[in-house]
Amino acid sequence: MRPTLRAAALAATALLALTACSSSGDDAAADAAGELTLVNPGTLTVCTNPPFEPFEFEDENGEIVGLDIDITREVADDLGVDLEVVVTPFDTLESGASLTTDACDILASGLTITDERAEKFDFSEPYFDADQGLLVAEGSGIDDVESLAGKKIAVQMATTGETWVEDEGLTPVQYEDLGLQINALRTGQVDAVVNDIAVLGPFITEGLEVAATFPTGEQYGLGVKKGNTALLEAVDATLDRIREDGTYDAIYTERIGTAPTAD
Repeated sequence: MRPTLRAAALAATALLALTACSSSGDDAAADAAGELTLVNPGTLTVCTNPPFEPFEFEDENGEIVGLDIDITREVADDLGVDLEVVVTPFDTLESGASLTTDACDILASGLTITDERAEKFDFSEPYFDADQGLLVAEGSGIDDVESLAGKKIAVQMATTGETWVEDEGLTPVQYEDLGLQINALRTGQVDAVVNDIAVLGPFITEGLEVAATFPTGEQYGLGVKKGNTALLEAVDATLDRIREDGTYDAIYTERIGTAPTAD
């Protein structure tokens, strides 16, 4: 843990106040000086890809909400800036393109920390443990890897779920987002859905069931543009702070439905 978490966040805020320009040249100079820079001064911009409930999804008012949004709002609050949510395709998140094109400051979309992704952008400390889950029609008899052989399995493109299906030698069918995966299962286009277990619970309705969990040891992290060390440190300071003051437990319990398991 960091010895002075609130101090770190306040120091980042002070640096932000000194950084009032947003041109690429000025940003590069600021990065080199170790100052915190944002693509839109005064606003922390986060890229995400709903629907991925409970991490990011649209509520009844059309607002994007969820666990990832709650956490990034805590970062924005610690920095003393506004929060703006930008919806982008998942492949532009996973590839880091949303950061390199300055579409946003932070990636927050249930991103599993992997070595390949870490070559494209920097990850925060882990904030969520995640395994893969299997969603099928009730009574399908599909409940393990063996019974998935020869079946069409909906996967979200560019995700670790897709990688898992491919590594098991199974047949993936790509979809752009979780909502399209679920629709494909409901309409009989595929036999099963594989995605992170935490996002499958809301769909246990209309004859669907979570039939298995596949432990993978995955952890989610927030993504930050390489070289933006000051922002990354501010993000990690907020993650440490919300773990220590109980805010993370409250967010987790509200969004997941149960309290987080103690480490």
